[in-house]
Formats: sequence, C-alpha cells, structure tokens
Amino acid sequence: MVDLDQESDRPDGGRGASRRRAAVWLFVLLVAVVAGALASAAVAGSRETNGNRQENLGAIAARYGGMPMPVPMQTLGTATWQGMKITAVAATPLPFVVFSGTSERTVKPSKKASMHLMVMLSDQQGGVPIPYASVWATISKAGKVVYDERQWPMLSRYMGPHYGNDVTLPGAGSYQLTLLISPPQAARHMEYANVWLKPHRVTMTFAWTGKG
Repeated sequence: MVDLDQESDRPDGGRGASRRRAAVWLFVLLVAVVAGALASAAVAGSRETNGNRQENLGAIAARYGGMPMPVPMQTLGTATWQGMKITAVAATPLPFVVFSGTSERTVKPSKKASMHLMVMLSDQQGGVPIPYASVWATISKAGKVVYDERQWPMLSRYMGPHYGNDVTLPGAGSYQLTLLISPPQAARHMEYANVWLKPHRVTMTFAWTGKG
C-alpha cells in the first residue's frame, strides 16, 4: 500500500496525496449515501407491507362484525377412512358467502348459533386437503337429533379447503356427531385408486361447554 504521507516528499507528491485522500473520502461518502438510501427504502417497504396487512385484517374483522382473530377453536374428534383423515373442529360462528356460479349470497349465523362446524378431509400421510367430496353432519344429544345439515364445501385463507356450516346446540352437554362422507367425485392419480368408492359414516362423541 502506498503511504500518502511519504508521497508528499516526492516531487508533486503533495498534490497527488491530496487527490487520493479526496478520492477516498468521496468513495466513503458515496457508500454511506447508497447504504442510507437502501435502508430507507427497506423501512418504507416494511411500513407499507405492515400497513396493507393491518388494513386487510381490519377489513376482514369489520366484515365479520369485529370478530376477534385468531378465532378460538375446539377439536371435536378425528377418524380415519382408507388413508383419509377426518377432523371435526368447532370455531366461533361466522358469516360466509355461497357462490352459485353466477351470483353470491351471504349466510349469516343466528344470534343463538353455538359454533361454526368445520370438517377437514386430508391425506393421512401427507396432510394434503381432499376436495370434491360431500359431507353431511348429524348431531344428537341423548338420542335426539338436534342438527342435521349439509356441510358447505368451503375455501378459507386461514383454514384451507374444508366443509362447514354454522350450528346451534341446545346447551352444554355430551353430544354425538355423525359424519356421512361421500366419495370425492374427481379424476384421481393412481395412489387414490380403489379407495373412497362408497359413502362412509364416522361417529365421534364430544363434550360441549360453550354457547348453546
């Protein structure tokens, strides 16, 4: 490395050293300016992203009547059928939209609704959701049927594809949930050949202590 102070002893070395010092300081200044600009852009981008996220979550909460997020959930039971995992989950009652292909309508839960029942069908090994099936749910208490409805095929940003509906229960207690799973009607890869060819029922018992 050339010593700038030594260069001042050479003929015309003083001016050369000064030019080199000026170039070094100019380089340092440019690096600082670029680094500052990049940092400012990153902070601004982060603020913009967070702002959009807060706005989106706020819009969703407003649409759901100020519903708190995340939604409290209770697993009611699980079962398996030929490599399919069946999971029933209760969440806070919430509105949803049903699209007919040409129009959409909003389905709102009643004030007496106890839960939003979600049934998830997934591959037992890989956890991949299984669509294109149909699910019918029957809930009984002490041998009396208190709910007997179709579960809508649903899409959710937070829960993925599932089958759901709002449910009203007559109070706390022990309940029996029966799910009738109809085979997925779709083309299948060979790993799903010869399975889920007939409707199948699973039954699970759960204790309900929430709203009735």
